[in-house]
Amino acid sequence: MVHLENTKCSFLFCLGVCILICFAIYLKAKIPNTPLPSTDLSSQTTPVPQSCDILPPATSGFKWQQNDCKNISYETKPDANCTLLQSDLHFIMEPLSKEEDDFPLAFIITIHKELETFVRLLRAIYAPQNVYCIHIDAKAPEEYKTSIRNLAGCFPNVFVASVNEKVTYAGFSRLQADINCMKDLVKSPTNWKRVINLCGQDFPIQTNLELVRYMQGPEWKDRNMTPGIKQPLTMKHRTEFQYEEVKGTHVAPKGKAQKKGPPPHNLTIYFGTAYYSLTRPFVEFVLNDKVAKDLLEWSRDTFSPDEHFWVTLNHMKEAPGSYVEGEWDGNIRAIKWRDQEGTAHQGCKGQYIRDICVYGIGDLPWLIKSESMFANKFETASFPEALDCLELWHRHKVLQQATVPIQPSWRLTTEVEVINSTLISKPED
Repeated sequence: MVHLENTKCSFLFCLGVCILICFAIYLKAKIPNTPLPSTDLSSQTTPVPQSCDILPPATSGFKWQQNDCKNISYETKPDANCTLLQSDLHFIMEPLSKEEDDFPLAFIITIHKELETFVRLLRAIYAPQNVYCIHIDAKAPEEYKTSIRNLAGCFPNVFVASVNEKVTYAGFSRLQADINCMKDLVKSPTNWKRVINLCGQDFPIQTNLELVRYMQGPEWKDRNMTPGIKQPLTMKHRTEFQYEEVKGTHVAPKGKAQKKGPPPHNLTIYFGTAYYSLTRPFVEFVLNDKVAKDLLEWSRDTFSPDEHFWVTLNHMKEAPGSYVEGEWDGNIRAIKWRDQEGTAHQGCKGQYIRDICVYGIGDLPWLIKSESMFANKFETASFPEALDCLELWHRHKVLQQATVPIQPSWRLTTEVEVINSTLISKPED
């Protein structure tokens, strides 16, 4: 009997050992032999620059960390996984409010260089209810064009203009680029309400919601925004003499100062900014009205025609949404001009190029106070922290205004707790 009991205990012991061995083999097969992801956020984030003081203060005991995008390639391959790309590049893929969803915008972006800067601009202004026409300078490198086209292919509401010009600074080609995009945009299935034009060195100050509210406010509802005044004497030469684009590099007087004929239809020429916010009926007027077409043709051999074309048409009573009494109204761009130093601003903290400030990080408080729609201009090669900081501030504001649940991939910053030099993520609200 005792022998039977001993045999029984030996059997149960062996059975237990076998079960443990089988369980260990199962776990080894079930769990990959790879290290677990670290909970130390220092490997996933980088510190926000201390000089970026425009971000709101972090919660007591926490600090802001920047979600590390530096290792993400901004060059889009033809076989890119679009869902992964949208997430890795932190694009917001849902309308953030009904108010924005009900008022879709169109954007025209003219670019020729700095792929990363363009992608970050597009990310900042992107919303799925809007539509985006990208005009790529025909002189840009083929690899650049290909990457832009591949990126556009990952978004149903982003496309490259069907006709791309060889753009010359201050030439007619710059105006034609916008016209080409407008022709494409009116064919878009998106029922956009207004169009805004940008260049690759712009960046938003207002959020999409703020843009919608600003343009639907009492001052601009159903009215075009084209800041400018009657052409001053100092600008008469731009339209009194003929100019031509020289080898796609610059604009020069044509021949021996050949004079132009008067503007068509006895139009009064105005002078203003090349940037605008236009209603859809006005765009259709520009593309189809005889007066608008004649002015466009007359402007072919003028200097910087985009600085008189839009504002002149917007002072015609017959034009939809016209603002005949308008002057420099509209916070369309925050720009620090050299000749306005000491009056409109207290100097450029970056550097002046062509008498326009390329912003440094010290310019950001002034930009934010301006409450303009967009700021110009930024160069990541010269002053990278200025764009880095403004981008973080802008995305934080965008998400603060959202009325839908925030997806983790939309965040560019994370609030983390510091415990014994280890960063621990703050739970999401």
